[in-house]
Amino acid sequence: MESETSPVVVPRNFRLLEELERGEKGIGDGTVSYGMDDADDVYMRSWTGTIIGPPNTVHEGKIYQLKLFCDMDYPEKPPTVRFQTRINMTCVNLETGLVEPSLFLMLSSWQREYTMEDVLTSLKKEMSSPQNRKLYQPNDGNEEQRVEHKGIVIRCCIL
Repeated sequence: MESETSPVVVPRNFRLLEELERGEKGIGDGTVSYGMDDADDVYMRSWTGTIIGPPNTVHEGKIYQLKLFCDMDYPEKPPTVRFQTRINMTCVNLETGLVEPSLFLMLSSWQREYTMEDVLTSLKKEMSSPQNRKLYQPNDGNEEQRVEHKGIVIRCCIL
């Protein structure tokens, strides 16, 4: 008599501890990283991520900061992902920085096996896609920095 074996489901906290360990060790070529946002968060919900923009795109060499929020139903449901750094991408709300699940395939077709590393790596790959690689990018920083930057450009034009 054959017995059916169901796959072992790793509990949420163990899964997040595995992801934290992997994130702390560094992953891939170093252009994507992540870790806990708040070490005192016992539920391990709030995370930060960093993506260094891929070469041969408008994002090349730029450092993008992200916030990832893993609710209590993670990894059954995807994390909420928001760019802290201003970015123009087809799957990101330009006003809020939120990665729109309906516009980003990895989040819209989420599977339990996916990780935060997968999300960040996929976003980096999306930066290189034909629809995003040359998109105009918003200015960085706060309003004061933008005004000061414009002033420098004007002074250079006068000279």
